[in-house]
Amino acid sequence: MIKKNQTYLLVLLALIPVLVFRDYTPSNELRYLSIADEALRNGTFVSFTYQGLPYADKPPLYLWIVMLCKWLFGQYHMWFLSLFSLLPAFVIVRVMDGWVAAEASAENRRTWRWLLLTCALFLGLGIVLRMDMLMCMFITLALRTFYKMWKGEGPARRLSVLFPVYVFLAVFSKGPVGILVPLLCTIVFLVLTKTWRTMGRYWGWKTWGILVAGCALWFGAVYAEGGYAYLDNLLFHQTIDRAVNSFHHEEPFYYYFISIWYSLAPWSFLLLGLVAFGAWRCRKGGHTDLQKFFLTVAVTTFVMLSLISSKIAVYLLPAFPFIAYAALLYFPRFGWNRWLALSVALPAGVFLLALPGFVAAVRLMDAKLGAFGQPLFYAAAAVLSVSGAGALWLVCRQRQVGRAVRTMACGLFCAVFVGGWSLPRVNAEIGYGELCREAVEAAHEYGLTDFCVWRIRRPEAMDVYLGQQVEMVQPDELAQSRRSGVAFLCPADRVDELPAYFQGRETRRVGKHVVMVID
Repeated sequence: MIKKNQTYLLVLLALIPVLVFRDYTPSNELRYLSIADEALRNGTFVSFTYQGLPYADKPPLYLWIVMLCKWLFGQYHMWFLSLFSLLPAFVIVRVMDGWVAAEASAENRRTWRWLLLTCALFLGLGIVLRMDMLMCMFITLALRTFYKMWKGEGPARRLSVLFPVYVFLAVFSKGPVGILVPLLCTIVFLVLTKTWRTMGRYWGWKTWGILVAGCALWFGAVYAEGGYAYLDNLLFHQTIDRAVNSFHHEEPFYYYFISIWYSLAPWSFLLLGLVAFGAWRCRKGGHTDLQKFFLTVAVTTFVMLSLISSKIAVYLLPAFPFIAYAALLYFPRFGWNRWLALSVALPAGVFLLALPGFVAAVRLMDAKLGAFGQPLFYAAAAVLSVSGAGALWLVCRQRQVGRAVRTMACGLFCAVFVGGWSLPRVNAEIGYGELCREAVEAAHEYGLTDFCVWRIRRPEAMDVYLGQQVEMVQPDELAQSRRSGVAFLCPADRVDELPAYFQGRETRRVGKHVVMVID
């Protein structure tokens, strides 16, 4: 058991510095904290507000987790909240690994555990605070349960209850995609395998009864707490409007044809090549049931999400485990060849150039990247370069693709571990925690009562740190009103543009921003 779980333990250890020291990003993570704060102050649990305005964008499950953190510890902890992204990622890999145990060797499965955990978007979403990985876990569990039912494996009564429960939890984590992926993928699979007459076993009265009951409780609570307008926003504006003519993240239908290449990096060529060539070789009836199912899920999810108006790269996450493990199922059909070697040698070459590339980037872009020129970041880049060199030797000289993949994956996590200890030195470039702490200190020192910001991206959620809302103002307004008692926050490279009223004020620089005392 210890040996089987060593991959997850090593990954967890490698990520500890990131989980402990990283600041919250302003775009989403800090916003979730601000929403949770408002809900705790207002005593609401299913209808949320952000800066006083209704926020029906997300179901409540993940926000409950954020609220739980504040309730348990009295403050938010990155390490605790990150676990609800990282542990679901581990569960997904564990489920997929066990799923293919009968058709893949232990060595190849070990390679693919490292491979999926180091796909760029999968690794990123396993660290950042978002509900996507949680939804993906429930979708994976739902599809695994369906496949067991289809194959006649396990206790039928228990599985028939677990299947709709997993689907509902997927919806309760992120929204309609949680039901659309299992529903469409299973229907398409049943049609392709000519077993569509058994659809009632999976989508019968029990499944729909559990789903309807769960949604009725949820929507009833929303109506009681937030009223009809909030319920209408949740059910229609955030679902149908986004799907048909999105007001947010609207992209063309071919968006995922582009994003998938960097989302699956550094294994894009390997995974997509194995799936494409493997499916082509088996096109005349050579597919196993499992290969058919994984291909069906990957392709159906990709097509469905491409047809929805609202698109960002992270939405495609539910397809990634099935793309990766479909590739694993085809991998044994290929011996060592130049194409396979090249698909690993190319990213290995990029890893090899990590150190010289990092050195050049820091020197050429000192104004933007100078803060990242920490010794441990150079050491992390060196680790990447060494792992890239080792992988190139393994794949080109030893013809061992699996060991090359594992070498690069381990090198990546070692680099993350080494570089992660320097995160406190660059957190001012990542989030607003240090900036706000400096502003609060200045406010206490000079008796300031207000916090005003100018030209700072998404500053609304700074109230998590400041304990009060910030004001977005123009410098001319402050100068004309001769207003005082203000901690003024703005970009450091914009200070020269400020009116004379701001000249000579005490200014404290924090990363790329400054706190100016208007007393």
